[in-house]
Amino acid sequence: MSQNIVDIIFDDEALTDIDGALTTLDTRFAGLVALDPVKRRRLHKMGDKSEAFCRLAVDVLTANPQILPANFDLAALQRDVAALDALRLRTVQVMRLYQRMLDTEMALGSDMMSNSVEGYRLLSLAGKGSGLDGLRKQLAVRFKNKRSKSEPEDEDVLPAAGKAADGE
Repeated sequence: MSQNIVDIIFDDEALTDIDGALTTLDTRFAGLVALDPVKRRRLHKMGDKSEAFCRLAVDVLTANPQILPANFDLAALQRDVAALDALRLRTVQVMRLYQRMLDTEMALGSDMMSNSVEGYRLLSLAGKGSGLDGLRKQLAVRFKNKRSKSEPEDEDVLPAAGKAADGE
């Protein structure tokens, strides 16, 4: 094997722990919402400047509750600020973990593809006449689009070194 970007093993105990942690996250984050695209588009958005405005408004309103009508829920606004702060810390951690998961998934796929192509090359070169012709032809289907129309169908087609046919 010529490429091995990542070599990771998830044993049963680790997977059980991970699944338990994910279940706990899902349970503890039960209050999170999922917005449909229309709702998402129609909501007021809070960027950095707007957030500074909102935090100042909460501070001013908290310091001067006498100016608020009875139906204004200042406590709910304060809970929103606290929840946003708590959620953001966890969001950063989850996003970092998620990006590492995506990168690891990509690296594993690349390792698999590179080494499978290398194995196919070896099979095509050294496996002829070893009773592997049927299996070799099954593998050759992956690279069928790379054949020219003049090539016979029973010939092996090898991708360019270091590249899979089209990244599929």
